[in-house]
Amino acid sequence: MKCTLAITTLLLSSILFGCKQDRVYPEYITEYVIIVVIDGPRYTETWGELSHSFIPYQSQLRHQGVIFNNFSNEGPTYTIAGHTAITTGNYQWISNTGQELPANPSIFQAWREEHSTAMDKAWVIASKDKLEVIANTSNSSWNNKFMPSTNCGNNGLGTGYRHDSITLVRSLEVFDQHHPNLVLINFREPDFSAHQSNWPNYLAGISKTDEYVQQIWDYIQNDPIYKDKTTLLVTNDHGRHENGVSIGFAGHGDNCNGCRKISLLALGPDFPQDLVVSKHYNQTDIARTIADLLHFNLNKGKGNRITELLD
Repeated sequence: MKCTLAITTLLLSSILFGCKQDRVYPEYITEYVIIVVIDGPRYTETWGELSHSFIPYQSQLRHQGVIFNNFSNEGPTYTIAGHTAITTGNYQWISNTGQELPANPSIFQAWREEHSTAMDKAWVIASKDKLEVIANTSNSSWNNKFMPSTNCGNNGLGTGYRHDSITLVRSLEVFDQHHPNLVLINFREPDFSAHQSNWPNYLAGISKTDEYVQQIWDYIQNDPIYKDKTTLLVTNDHGRHENGVSIGFAGHGDNCNGCRKISLLALGPDFPQDLVVSKHYNQTDIARTIADLLHFNLNKGKGNRITELLD
């Protein structure tokens, strides 16, 4: 009788007070997660192009991990909205100028709060300065709390975009100095060149960011702290208009398949290898899956667990 009463009391305490120590998580090898967001390529020039001629490095890396061929942006198909979905697990109509904060707390804030980690263990590193807003939220319970470190644009919000080569260097410097557990890296290409209607530079942007992905993966594999403990997720914020829709590849932002269909490549010690997944997932599922991997609650997130990766 006493045993039954004790168990009942423990269960009620867990329900009433939500003690963190009572939560039970699966065991994963992953201790570090790096998200690379390649800004605005159209699927027809990446994984939808049969020879993968513009993404040769990722085409090889996919044999070490999982590629999703039915992945999408199911919300507003522009930069800040796409990044907000990835980092909060929610789709939101949000200003694309960097003048509005996401309505929900991010994975960086939730992870830092859950594990009482230092600010330099979570980072947003972006070629586009306006993406500094995804480090914070307008939610009154979370605003200005548990924020990640940032290195965005030339010198933060309002200072303009920088070249992706600088973002790569800054990312590797952050890895060297801080070895953060949770990082998002944004490369502005190929979106930047596409908006200038420059087709050759658009394709070159796809190829160059593909090369940067390989350099980041090589760093992970050669770093004694990151090696065999790091998950790398490579995705996009949005696609681009299909040919014949509006201004074609130079624009994006509507519901056409070209804007919605994007990609996800997942590499990590807990994932299968050489697997192609055709089940439909979307950007909000990234946030939920990271929450499971790194053992924190993302109560405001609406995404689903990507079972092909975690089960």
